[in-house]
Amino acid sequence: MFFCWHIWIAIIALSTMSTAIQRMPAIFFGYGSPMKAIEENIYTQTWKDMVSSIPKPTAVLSISGHWFVTGVRVTGNENPPTIHDFGGFPKAIFDVQYPAPGNPRLAERIKNLLQPLNVTIDSS
Repeated sequence: MFFCWHIWIAIIALSTMSTAIQRMPAIFFGYGSPMKAIEENIYTQTWKDMVSSIPKPTAVLSISGHWFVTGVRVTGNENPPTIHDFGGFPKAIFDVQYPAPGNPRLAERIKNLLQPLNVTIDSS
């Protein structure tokens, strides 16, 4: 899972509510410095308030332009690692881990939805 501090778009995917499927909101996180995420401030309070006001999603799709690979990739492993794609901050920020479960089937679905774009499933 990207722990990217310059995520341009984060889309919260469909959430299952009993047998019905509920469309979730699309959320833009343009928060700049990673320090804002580990300190108590208006940003973290707003995020907490937002999370408590929506149903729990079954998946989260984050789209980032801050990665050093050729092409378009979708993380497709069961337990993706936290990736800190920045440097020069205190150790506390690098200690943050986000052990989100992966979903290889969803990654494959995203790849297929983006056709004819050439998308690689990244299981590293």
